[in-house]
Amino acid sequence: MEREKAKAVLEAILFTLGDSVEIGRLAEVIEESKKVTKELLEEMRQSYQAEDKGIELIELEDAVQLCTKNEMYEYLIKIAKTPRKHVLSDTMLETLSIIAYKQPVTKLDIERIRGVSCDFAVNRLVEYDLVQELGRLDAPGRPMLFGTTEQFLRSFGVKSLGDLPELNPVQVEEFREQAEAEARQTVDI
Repeated sequence: MEREKAKAVLEAILFTLGDSVEIGRLAEVIEESKKVTKELLEEMRQSYQAEDKGIELIELEDAVQLCTKNEMYEYLIKIAKTPRKHVLSDTMLETLSIIAYKQPVTKLDIERIRGVSCDFAVNRLVEYDLVQELGRLDAPGRPMLFGTTEQFLRSFGVKSLGDLPELNPVQVEEFREQAEAEARQTVDI
């Protein structure tokens, strides 16, 4: 397939699906190698970076997605209903952090770290599509395992879990102390 036609096909697929698509699947569709497909996607990404373009091509692990550039947001909200913006409480952020760094993880593991029940926080994070069920642990009771989603990567502006900041041991200790203090407050109530 000619390069410009292949890029047009890739653009049409990414635009229509509106979600991330694995590079390997795109390569199959245009009948090219993964290497050539990555080259085509890079050419597309560079052309979208131009100042006069309202979209961009982002990479999420081994997948790509067409998205609106952040600087276009103010114009989008003028035409669309106000987008639903989820507010994450401190409890949900702490729970999300544990899941991001420890995944796959069970609710019991999260509760051991936080010292308090995490049902509400985990359920909300699943509802917000930041966390997903990954299956069940092969242990008594077969507890559900949780991990982050591609939406988590998009929301926090990271390409992969390897891009998450390193945890500082002092911060980890402070986090543990805060969770213990929160647990004591819950018991006192």
